[in-house]
Amino acid sequence: MTSTSGVPFSTLPSQKLRSISAGQVFRDDLGLTRIRDRLSWYPYDIWLYILASCWSRIGEEEHLMGRAGLVGDEVGSFIIASRLVRDVMRLAFLMERVYPPYSKWFGRAFSKLDCAPKLQSVLRDILNFPSWEERDGSLALAYRRLAEIHNSLGITSSMSCETSPFWGRPFTVIHGDRFTQAFQDAIRDQTVRSLAERRLIGNIDIISDNTTLLEDDSRRRALLALYE
Repeated sequence: MTSTSGVPFSTLPSQKLRSISAGQVFRDDLGLTRIRDRLSWYPYDIWLYILASCWSRIGEEEHLMGRAGLVGDEVGSFIIASRLVRDVMRLAFLMERVYPPYSKWFGRAFSKLDCAPKLQSVLRDILNFPSWEERDGSLALAYRRLAEIHNSLGITSSMSCETSPFWGRPFTVIHGDRFTQAFQDAIRDQTVRSLAERRLIGNIDIISDNTTLLEDDSRRRALLALYE
């Protein structure tokens, strides 16, 4: 936790950070308030790095939902769509600077975000529609609304919110890599900037949702090697 770049934050599961920073403190004999202040949110450039990584995930998979559906694999298409829904929700938490809880409370906590009224019904449609074509339209709408929220942050220059067919094919994308690059360009800390020049892996929650890994503090030192 002593690195000025804040890179060790990337190995701390968001559910643990939330448990430390959430709720009220009625008595503080151990200096918990000081710890909570320190862990209240990611260091600024680490936040940008994780945002870039989430957009990178969308950029890598946004065209795959339609591609799977186009060859008749609706089950595969649905699985990819559900992964994209989760990434959209992760980005929503990140943009509002709220640590997401573990899976049991993930959806409930999302419903309390300021952006939930813009996104919740759209994401529900994606998970309910039986065909990839219907999912494609709602995913495109979710991406556009994410982009609008992104622009409201004012971290990068204003980005186009328009979606378009993937190289003329009949599925829609927003080209998430554009947002990834914008965040990478905004990073100023040299350690984090060097990290962002490599393939983006994000924080531990993006790398894995394995409960054992997230809960085992003894593995944090080994996880740090991923960022070296």
